Amino acid sequence: MTKVRPVTTPLAGHFKLSSQQCSQSPEENEEMSRVPYASAVKSLMYAMVCTRPDLSYIVSTISWFMSNLGKQHWEVVKWVL
Repeated sequence: MTKVRPVTTPLAGHFKLSSQQCSQSPEENEEMSRVPYASAVKSLMYAMVCTRPDLSYIVSTISWFMSNLGKQHWEVVKWVL
């Protein structure tokens, strides 16, 4: 994330999250288990509660996929960060 640039909206229109994007294979589950997804969602939740109420929709949306996430879900979290 060293080459990121600021965005105006927390969740861009080109991101469509669904349960079909969740990891399907054991290999993908193993790969996604190493991603700090829960920690990133917690950080966004802290920012939402303390200073950024506009993040409430995206935080609730990405929280749905805490137990079974896919690569697209992680891309959305990185976009918001």
